[in-house]
Order: sequence, then C-alpha cells, then structure tokens
Amino acid sequence: MDEQPSVSAVIEQIAPRLRRAREKKGISLADLARATGISTSTLSRLESAQRKPSLELLLPITAALGIPLDEIVAVPRILDPRVPQQPTRKDGRVLIPLSRHQGEPRAYKMTIPAHDEQPHLRTHAGYEWLYVLRGRLRVKLGDHDFIMGAGEAAEFDCRIPHWFGAAGRGGVEVLSLFGKQGERIHLRTSRH
Repeated sequence: MDEQPSVSAVIEQIAPRLRRAREKKGISLADLARATGISTSTLSRLESAQRKPSLELLLPITAALGIPLDEIVAVPRILDPRVPQQPTRKDGRVLIPLSRHQGEPRAYKMTIPAHDEQPHLRTHAGYEWLYVLRGRLRVKLGDHDFIMGAGEAAEFDCRIPHWFGAAGRGGVEVLSLFGKQGERIHLRTSRH
C-alpha cells in the first residue's frame, strides 16, 4: 500500500532541496539572483523556509539551475521495501537474492547442501564477503583451506582462486555480498 506524504511535508522539503541544488551547482545566491531576477534576500528566505515557495519563484530558479522542477517539488513515493523472494537452484545450491536492484553490491542468502564433491577453484573479477548463518562452511582460497562456523565472516578478492561449500554431513546457510568494489583479503577465523 503506497502512502503519500502530506502537502505540508512536501513543501517543507523544498527549502533544503533548493539549497542543495544550488550548492551542488556551485552557484552563489548573488549569481542566482542575477540569473533569475529574484532578489538575494528572497532567495535566501526561500532556502531557509522563511518564505513560501510559488511556481512564480520556483520556475525561474530551476531553469537557472538547469534542473527539472520535480527535483525540487517531487512527492517521493513510499514503496513496499521488501525484496521479492525468487530463489534459483544450481548444483543443489539455493540462491535467494536479498537486493532488489542489479547494481552492486549484490546480496544473497545461499543454502548449500552437504556433498562429497571435490572443490573446483575458480577466479573472476570482484570481491566477495561471506557470513555463515548456520552450519559449517569449507573455504578454499589459494593455498588456504579452512572451516568457518556460524557467526564467522570472510572477505576476499575473487581473482584469488577460490571455492566454498558445506563442510561435513550437514548443509550450510551463508549470506554473501558480491561486487566489483571492496578491500583486499581480510580473513578472520578461529578454526583452521
């Protein structure tokens, strides 16, 4: 259910939006006054919410700043923030996206069943952060081979040959963040 803010709440946001837009463009109040024909004191009062905004004032200001009017007066829509659960399965693993957008970083909850499989190390661009929710996770990272338990985290550069899977007879649940940005390897484990 979309719930729209009141008109007064939208009007309250105009003053700070005007100031941010002007400052972002690097334009002084005096320069904006010259470009719009609106006095510096009126512009200052608009930006400090001491004067009510009107279309007569806002149209020349947004034109001078080169921004659309709706950037200043848009009513933000309040959407359902829940991420749709659309799990995918591959090689017995269940991958549930935890982020709505396809940008980065991407977040997933992963369920990995117990297997008697040989690790197949792979490399690719990016960085990964793992957090074990439940079970035990075996991680091979370059020459390192270690087990992580619930509550442990690791992050690594994916250009290092790596593989991870369930350790032992039970499955494992993991939170994973993946993106092209990140830090170089930082591992913190209490078990070896």
